[in-house]
Amino acid sequence: SAAVGMAVGAKLQGKDYRVYTLLGDGEIQEGQVWEAAMFASTKKLDNLVAIVDNNGLQIDGDIAEVNSPYPIDKKFEAFNFHVINVANGHDFDELKAAFDEARTIKGQPTVIIMKTIKGKDVSFMENAAEWHGKAPNDELYKVAKADLKKVEDALCQK
Repeated sequence: SAAVGMAVGAKLQGKDYRVYTLLGDGEIQEGQVWEAAMFASTKKLDNLVAIVDNNGLQIDGDIAEVNSPYPIDKKFEAFNFHVINVANGHDFDELKAAFDEARTIKGQPTVIIMKTIKGKDVSFMENAAEWHGKAPNDELYKVAKADLKKVEDALCQK
């Protein structure tokens, strides 16, 4: 809702900038998200890009079991959003292509739906709903840092 307001404000002021908002797949179970999407579409807010982190988990567990938002892309299409699906939300090239495409869209808002893995590359966090909003203790923090250092080193080799 706040991002939609910012996008409307830009249009009213004749400003040429885009507003990006990040949504979780559990968060899109909320009615205010869909009210904002309906408004954004009605007002043809082509300066708005919503990004959905689709990792399949929320604080209560698997989103498909708690309150499924699937199919996410079809729901946004029904609200007249331009939909961009990113199969691997951890792939920088796929993400760049999605954001490049989003910049070209006129006359309607855009949503980028990224398939991701919650806690990716942290050995004890990956795909574990219990780490939603929970901090590791000192020992697990060291493990997480070591896991992420391996990822950093691999990226720097490219």
